[in-house]
Amino acid sequence: MNSTIGKTQVLLVLLVAAISLAFATGMRAQVKSETTTTSGQATHEITVERGEVVLVRGNDLFVKMEDGTMRHLPNVPESARATVDGRQLGIHDLKPGMKLTRTIIVTSIPKTVTTVQTVTGKVWHIAPPNSVILTLEDGTNQEFKIPKDQKFNVDGRETDAWGLKKGMKISATKIVEVPEVHVHRAQQVSGKMPPPTPPVASPPADAPILIAAAAPAPVLAATELPKTGSMLPFIGLLGSLALLFSIGLGLVRKFL
Repeated sequence: MNSTIGKTQVLLVLLVAAISLAFATGMRAQVKSETTTTSGQATHEITVERGEVVLVRGNDLFVKMEDGTMRHLPNVPESARATVDGRQLGIHDLKPGMKLTRTIIVTSIPKTVTTVQTVTGKVWHIAPPNSVILTLEDGTNQEFKIPKDQKFNVDGRETDAWGLKKGMKISATKIVEVPEVHVHRAQQVSGKMPPPTPPVASPPADAPILIAAAAPAPVLAATELPKTGSMLPFIGLLGSLALLFSIGLGLVRKFL
């Protein structure tokens, strides 16, 4: 019993697969589609940026731009390369003071993707202006939506959906154009090493040696008295004091 059920399931699966394959093959044979792509004139936009390396910290790069602004470039990939003095340098090879120039080229290419679909068959039923059912070459019927302003070719004569009649053999072509723009961005980084620091020049062997000497302390000269000075005022002062002393002594004795 189980064996019979298993065989029946296998046959059903194979039958469904065969029907699906036949339907897909029939669809490919009934509607022919062709796609082509045409390219227009490419345009290029070039941007040049210049700056000086200020700091490299891990994979973060800090650059001072020409206008004085500071730019932080985080997570610079290990694969990024800069051509500095003919050498390919990575992020960890950059040093402060290096001059970098980045040239960015953006290329835009306009493209038009054109898809042409063609179907041929006999009109079986029409419901203008929305749809038509055609009997295709393999005898199957298939419904097609009629786009606005769609034209049909009937025996070399062009007509719209309202001119279709049952039994007419027609062919219809649908053309769809889709504009696209493909953008490609490329960049190149070049640079120069910072100028070397000039060495300190040593003096020649026969150059005189300058020895700093302490300045001598200033000497204070004795001030010379004017020649007009004399001892007479001083003697007069002593005489006045003696006179006053004697008068005072006499008064003391008188009262005693």
